[in-house]
Amino acid sequence: MKKILIANRAEIARRIIRTCNRLGIETVAIHSEADGDLPYVSEATEAVLIGPNPVVQSYLQIDKIIEEAKKRGVDAIHPGYGLLSENADFARKVARAGMIFIGPSSDIIEKMGDKIESRRTMIQAGVPVVPGTEEGVTTLEEALQQAVEIGYPLMLKASAGGGGIGMVRCENEQALTQQFDSVKNRAKAYFGDDVVYLEKFIADARHIEVQIFGDHHGNLVHLYERNCSVQRRNQKVIEESPSPNLPQDVRERLCAAALQAGKAVNYTNAGTVEFIVDSNNEFYFLEMNTRLQVEHPVTEEVTGLDLVEWQLTVADGGKLPSQDKIQTKGHAIEYRVYAEDPKTFFPSPGKLEKLQWGEGARIETGYEEGNQVTPFYDPMISKIIIHGSDRADALSKSQTFFNRVTINGVKTNIPLFKEFIGSEQFVSGNYATAVLPEWMEKTKEEHTL
Repeated sequence: MKKILIANRAEIARRIIRTCNRLGIETVAIHSEADGDLPYVSEATEAVLIGPNPVVQSYLQIDKIIEEAKKRGVDAIHPGYGLLSENADFARKVARAGMIFIGPSSDIIEKMGDKIESRRTMIQAGVPVVPGTEEGVTTLEEALQQAVEIGYPLMLKASAGGGGIGMVRCENEQALTQQFDSVKNRAKAYFGDDVVYLEKFIADARHIEVQIFGDHHGNLVHLYERNCSVQRRNQKVIEESPSPNLPQDVRERLCAAALQAGKAVNYTNAGTVEFIVDSNNEFYFLEMNTRLQVEHPVTEEVTGLDLVEWQLTVADGGKLPSQDKIQTKGHAIEYRVYAEDPKTFFPSPGKLEKLQWGEGARIETGYEEGNQVTPFYDPMISKIIIHGSDRADALSKSQTFFNRVTINGVKTNIPLFKEFIGSEQFVSGNYATAVLPEWMEKTKEEHTL
């Protein structure tokens, strides 16, 4: 591959461009009117105005993106994460246009993108799955009947959902009744599909995922696990590897189950198998993300590998190294810095009047000082990835780093990080997915955010 188009924006586009530049691959960036001044646009070999600010008129314009790629003699398209990255129709059209889609095939994306279908596939493959419905539920009456068998509390989820959208915890029959139509409508609005299903809620659960990679020569490997349990509104904000307080035998079984899941669908390129791990260290398949994850730098820091380079290698027909060649060293933690109110998590768009980072961290950002964080897209400003010789070292470096950061013009969640990562709950490593909201509720009177 000599030239690729990046069908994405901001931080991940910039990240992909950096690897391509190192490998001598030309890049084409697409941007909306609002993003024209962002760094990735000037860092790419070429840039194309793809449309107005709303994503449906710009970054989701499949036919226009492919048309622009063909005009510029592009060999392949990298979808990044979010937006069109798990859109099977996009992957299919890219292939039909004679270009390489840098990711798994459209068939795999389709199969694993439907949460109900992916659950069925994993059950057939012998991978433990959270108890729940094996078909979509279409009416409230049906949902209430199924809920009696599953038991409360439970999760009501959109089958085509992702990123925490279309997912609600229901404590009882009344909550399910109140939320059913709302979740279906939200699923239809966000994903164009209102199919929902029910899943048993696992109390005191950890969200642990395994990075897998497959090539077109039958090789499938794992790159170990990441703990993604620090979440707000079911969306990850802190991820780390290795997962603290995870017994080695459980880690090995998790990685083996992830490979089992990948083999069940002949997986190729980068993917992530997500699990829920309960307080007894029993684990259950949650979903498979058929793309590069936001938190992939965590794995890069502990393995010393470039996962974007691996994606390009696989897409170009290359072979992956064997499992025994993949080792880890030290501990890495990623913090997602958002332009948002740290108390309410409401977005805080505006101009980055001052953007001063500390030292001792890997900074993946889509912005520079003077740029606008607009209300049109996800408000993530950057990802801060800190690597240490062990977890205590990484936490110490994190505190030092955040004490030296200055961001003016927008509110951010950095004050939240500064308080939370020093808390007993996080430092102990014994935390589950409810840790952040529970800590905030418990200490709300003490917050200086």
